[in-house]
Amino acid sequence: MLVATPMAVEYGAGSDNSGPWSWCDPAMGYKVSALTSCREMVKLQCVGSQYSGAVLRDCCQQLADITNEWCRCGDLSTMLGSVYKELGVREGAEVFPGCRKEVMKLTAAIVPAVCNVPIPNGVGGSTGVCYWASYPDA
Repeated sequence: MLVATPMAVEYGAGSDNSGPWSWCDPAMGYKVSALTSCREMVKLQCVGSQYSGAVLRDCCQQLADITNEWCRCGDLSTMLGSVYKELGVREGAEVFPGCRKEVMKLTAAIVPAVCNVPIPNGVGGSTGVCYWASYPDA
């Protein structure tokens, strides 16, 4: 059984980090998926709005299209980071009105479970919740 470690958060943070997660390093040529439909789904769910079946289907397809299962949570984390950066979100702040950063993070972390898309690096024995869900916000 493999255990996810904090180094998975910073792909390529050190040259001694090797394993299946190292294949997800953009510096090594990995193309991170934008997950645009997942972004929309997470935003709508976080603010308490309904999302359409088409948005869910497209998000799940985008996530399933990431052929390396180890990279799925990393791409979701990168998606969150891009949202925070675009909006200038600080720790503990609202990302959107009615949606705090912590809630958006947890909402994104369960997308693999919602989509029934496997990830090998789940948290708490769950294979459907991204490992970084239990990490404190930086």
